[in-house]
Amino acid sequence: MAISKEDFAKLIKSAVANGVSDIHIRTNERPCFRLRGDLVPVKINPYTYDDVIDVARIVIKDEETRNQVEELKELDGSFAIPKLCRLRYNYLRYQGKAGLILRIIDATIPSSEDLKLPPVINKIALAHKGLVLVTGATGSGKSSTLAAMINHINENEAVHILTLEDPVEFIHPVKKARITQREIGEDTDDFASALRSALRQDPDIILIGEMRDAETISIAIKAAETGHLVFGTVHTTDALNTVGRLISMFPPEEQDAVRARIADNLYATVSQRLLKTKDGKGRVAAQEIMITSPGIREAIQDPNKIEEIYTYIRKGKQGVGTQSFDQHITDLYKAGKISIEEARANASSPEDFERNLMFGDEE
Repeated sequence: MAISKEDFAKLIKSAVANGVSDIHIRTNERPCFRLRGDLVPVKINPYTYDDVIDVARIVIKDEETRNQVEELKELDGSFAIPKLCRLRYNYLRYQGKAGLILRIIDATIPSSEDLKLPPVINKIALAHKGLVLVTGATGSGKSSTLAAMINHINENEAVHILTLEDPVEFIHPVKKARITQREIGEDTDDFASALRSALRQDPDIILIGEMRDAETISIAIKAAETGHLVFGTVHTTDALNTVGRLISMFPPEEQDAVRARIADNLYATVSQRLLKTKDGKGRVAAQEIMITSPGIREAIQDPNKIEEIYTYIRKGKQGVGTQSFDQHITDLYKAGKISIEEARANASSPEDFERNLMFGDEE
């Protein structure tokens, strides 16, 4: 029996009601909900190949693409269910079968308070210029953190914010700011061409959904150099790896110059992981937060000093509000938000975490 739009909507409503982050739909398997980090099979009949294709045809907007879905190998896009949520989807083929991964995007734009982010996040959001990178693995909550930062700007500043997203996730209403949200593939061809045009569209702030190649990174740095505040995401684990990833995108003969440009223009990095809460009912973000200081700028410029970034981050906790992962994980554990097992499993340095528990944060 074919999967109808009503069947699909019922599945999504159940997912939203239960706080599900992702839905996995695969041929000859029951759909699975990702609930608090774990995949949980839904108690319904397995989806056949035709069922998966039916769902793909529901979420794909373009009629021509929809009719040719069985010829596609993969496809990214977004889909909205009015008054409920938006979905980001990835359609894929595997071993002659079809599958869909759906990411649920809450229709409500979160605030920093909703996400329990530290106050320094709002301070970073209101920076006047520079490059701000939110980093982490897929599913670590980068999009929600960025949405909260853009929302804070929208509530406080009369500026023009231009976003380049693949796809557009949170839809920001008009408040103080004017926000132009452009979707890759729908409104523009790619990040690089959209960024080249962006500099002629009178933006104060530019958000780049993903910094995925040298050209995009170079144009983003140029935008920061010319006085814009630029937000972007990178699939890296922390500040040190983020700097290394950006530099490695360029040919060896260009890397020294790129290193200097990054040192001059990188304002902050916010790296995060989602940890299970102690009560087992949700997840909480553990964040490393770096705000570039003269010492960090010098460490970025000198490859022999690059690991000193970690020391500056730890030392800035009491002053500018920076923090290492282990400092934040220790705070979350002491506040009763996460278990000792979850803290130890996610600490960057288990030895430093245990030392912090015993003697406090010496920095």
